[in-house]
Amino acid sequence: MCSSKQATQPDTTLTSSTFRPVPSSTHDWIGPPNPLSNLRPIVYRIPENESELEKQLRHLRQETEDWNHEFWTKQNISFSKEKDSFIASQLKAKGLSLRDEQGRRRSLNSEEMAVFYKNFLDKNRTRHVNYNKEWYRRNFTITLLMARVTLNNMWRTVTDRHSSKKNSSPTT
Repeated sequence: MCSSKQATQPDTTLTSSTFRPVPSSTHDWIGPPNPLSNLRPIVYRIPENESELEKQLRHLRQETEDWNHEFWTKQNISFSKEKDSFIASQLKAKGLSLRDEQGRRRSLNSEEMAVFYKNFLDKNRTRHVNYNKEWYRRNFTITLLMARVTLNNMWRTVTDRHSSKKNSSPTT
């Protein structure tokens, strides 16, 4: 199966669907992983008769999802570009091209790549530390808001039951 035609490379450009459904009143929507951030997008449900506190919680959760997606998109693009550049520079230092005689992409061994991974992590340490601090701060705030929403809903249930018993009890 030898051919004189050069094999055509498939288009590897990453495209992301911008499809997001309208929020449902009954279910959250969790989409397929985004090809850039590798995170699954979430559209949070909007419950009927959503209270202001529930709305605040939903908005904070969605903002956190969007912030997280943006961080990992930038981080993954930066990682890929720097990795490709590192591989190209290492191959060039060895006097090799990016592709071998059969047109296959050359790679480096795990020991050679370990140098890149360590340098990348060291260079981005502060960014990751700041990301983690912000991630914990946001999740702590979300957890407190969830607790407040739960307590408010419990209180509303108790007071609704109490008032309905009061209204249905016979008067003498």
